[in-house]
Amino acid sequence: MIELLLLLLPVASVSGWYMGRKSQQIPQASLKNPFHRDYFLGINYLINEQPDKAVDIFIKLLAVDRDTIETHLALGSLFRKRGEVDRAIRIHQNLITRPQLEQEQRNQALNELAQDYLRAGVLDQAERLFLELVDKNKEVISSLRYLLSIYQQQKDWQQAIKIARRLQEQTNESMETAIAHYYCELADQKRLEGGPEKITDYLTKALNTDHNCVRASLAFAEHAIRQGDYLLAIKHYRFVAEQDPDYLSETIVPLRFCYEKIQQEEEFIAYLWSHLDNYPKTSVVIAISEYIKKQQGNRAAINFIAEQIRTSPSLRGLDRLIELYLTISQGDTKDKLLLLKDLVATLLTDKPSYRCTECGFSASNLYWHCPGCKHWSSVRPVHGVAGK
Repeated sequence: MIELLLLLLPVASVSGWYMGRKSQQIPQASLKNPFHRDYFLGINYLINEQPDKAVDIFIKLLAVDRDTIETHLALGSLFRKRGEVDRAIRIHQNLITRPQLEQEQRNQALNELAQDYLRAGVLDQAERLFLELVDKNKEVISSLRYLLSIYQQQKDWQQAIKIARRLQEQTNESMETAIAHYYCELADQKRLEGGPEKITDYLTKALNTDHNCVRASLAFAEHAIRQGDYLLAIKHYRFVAEQDPDYLSETIVPLRFCYEKIQQEEEFIAYLWSHLDNYPKTSVVIAISEYIKKQQGNRAAINFIAEQIRTSPSLRGLDRLIELYLTISQGDTKDKLLLLKDLVATLLTDKPSYRCTECGFSASNLYWHCPGCKHWSSVRPVHGVAGK
């Protein structure tokens, strides 16, 4: 309550100045000092924990004209930032109903009211006001950004695509990454609805928009697997390494599955070997070690992993190495290895597999749209000592 009092006192002070200036034009005898009466009435409401009535009093005191419009806007904005959206809405609605308001000032109030509705989760009202501002060619860029946020929340991807293209035209800011993801979202919707022909169409548009859209390639490959076309799936999975080698780890397991389906496991291993020198990811090392174990035995696999983690240290690689040693160990040595394996497992337990490069958000699952900062394609696989 004290905080709200401190917030509203400057408003009352402005009201006092404003009414004092007006009083210079009015005979002294005709003044009954209404400001003081209403002002202290507002204070009384605050003291008695009736803040809504206090707000009404102070808004009433601060008459709307060109000298006070900025104060009204600032007060409404302060309420919104404090989370008191209902009060912010009342202030901004009060403004736009005033006939003496100039058009530019009304547009400012409309923009603030639209933000109020957005903060309150009344998306349809916010959308209507932001569209009105865009049509009037006022606050266009900020309104387009808010509209994009609204359509993303509503999962209206077709509208998001239109707005993103308009925003790109207005700012020359590349929106291709986001638009490609919108097409991927549309493909996901069609997959759930059972529309295979549209899936291909949307994913093609995604790659045409952003040639390096890893998500589209992975989705293309998954769609091909559902259709039983393993060669096409392999093609898309292998393309991921060209688009962004950091996501190579996301393709290992499904690639193995596809090559096993067409009975060409050796080609799969050759593909992994071709990437090992330039991209010694732990997932690649482990996949090759499994093949070596099957072909040459445990000791050969142990020697291979030991050599790899010597040059590229990795907790997951160490965990795999201990696991292999356990298969050829006995007695006290095996007990100590089990203790060490438990320790490594504990170290890996809280290690995230993915992290956002923009805000640092960490997760065990891959998000294409960061829950933290809302960037697209910013959440990436973690590599290095504790990575994949």
